[in-house]
Amino acid sequence: MDRAGAETMLMNLYRHIDRDKIQFDFITFTNEAGDYDAEIIELGGRIIPVIANNPVERMLKLQRFLKQSPEYNIVHAHMLLSNAFHLLAAKGAGVKHCISHSHNTSNGQSSVVKKLYEKWALITNRKLATQKIACGGLAAEYLFGSKKDVWLLPNAVDVRKMIEVADNSRNYISQNFDDNGLKIIQVGRLNNVKNHQFSLEIAQELKNRKIDFSLYIIGQGPLEDELKQKVNALSLQDNVKFLGVRTDITELMSSADYMIMPSLHEGFPVVLVESQAAGLNAIVSDQVSTEVDLGLRLVKFLPLASVNDWANSLINLQTTKPNKQEITNSMKVHGFDVATNAATLTQFYINLPDSQLRK
Repeated sequence: MDRAGAETMLMNLYRHIDRDKIQFDFITFTNEAGDYDAEIIELGGRIIPVIANNPVERMLKLQRFLKQSPEYNIVHAHMLLSNAFHLLAAKGAGVKHCISHSHNTSNGQSSVVKKLYEKWALITNRKLATQKIACGGLAAEYLFGSKKDVWLLPNAVDVRKMIEVADNSRNYISQNFDDNGLKIIQVGRLNNVKNHQFSLEIAQELKNRKIDFSLYIIGQGPLEDELKQKVNALSLQDNVKFLGVRTDITELMSSADYMIMPSLHEGFPVVLVESQAAGLNAIVSDQVSTEVDLGLRLVKFLPLASVNDWANSLINLQTTKPNKQEITNSMKVHGFDVATNAATLTQFYINLPDSQLRK
């Protein structure tokens, strides 16, 4: 349970859900401590690691655990294609309600073997899920084939809190990093999908144009060493800063000039909901679902074909920022108020036939 998209969405809901009626426990597949572990335990949840060498072994261990824990008759899976293994485990253990939740519009794989796996996983998800949830329409169509019988639950944020923090943090980066140039941030796990290599090409182009800028890369992941090596190779050490996992994301967003997201594919990234709540302009790949644009004039979509186009947009983009009331109204109208969504989710669980109070 690290600070990534689906995990952050879950924590936003978990903080606001009626925990007198519903409690979340979390199956994880690592013994390493997660960023949210301490908070989960403080809120009354449990973290149950299931350690295995491959998906089949993991499925069998999960099934064994669920058989030994009859108090669970709701399993809610959040791992896209891997949901297929978890639904099989839950069905094999006799769990009554097996929920599959889609958070993406693609799995980004193209090899023959992986395409065959994708086909099997999609069929299995559609067949075994007793309830289907997706963060948006495109994510529903990818995992379930259509939006029919799928509950679209937007990735909500604590709008009121974010606006309050943002209002008090407009100079946060300048004060804490002594940086008064163009301030750009990228938030996300350091993996291939997030396309940080493209971000570094943008940084190189800005440097070549002698633009005074800083790119703050926020997150951790398997490509960290490789990206740092590329920064050194391109002599970008003075411009590109790796901040790791942070607890001050809202403060960073509210004081940056732009966020970039050149992702190769995304479903409905919660970080873009957060950036709009903070009033931050974002330039994002056209591979990101357009559903994430909340009509606040803060999101611009660009293809990944030209680094120059991204650099031009960062230098020249002029926008009129929305006020606090516009942001609040848009978030509520589009279903991104976490308190409302948590109350709806609580009722959803309770209304499942013969459901228990622990998920």
